[in-house]
Amino acid sequence: MGASGALVRMDGVPSGGGGTLVYFSCDDCAVEQGRVQAAGGTVFKPKFSIAPHGHIAPVVDTEGNCIGLHSMQ
Repeated sequence: MGASGALVRMDGVPSGGGGTLVYFSCDDCAVEQGRVQAAGGTVFKPKFSIAPHGHIAPVVDTEGNCIGLHSMQ
């Protein structure tokens, strides 16, 4: 475990300036996704599988910054 990174293409997310998406590891990204909504952020795309690499959920904070949530469950 530790810090890692990857470049991926995703529909609706442009490449270039502002196109970098940072992912944060968590136990279950569905739980953190709910916390984002409760704090006034929005879900860009609900939790989905990236088998065999776990699950992700891109979310947007109240200032318009998109981040990714990643979990193995």
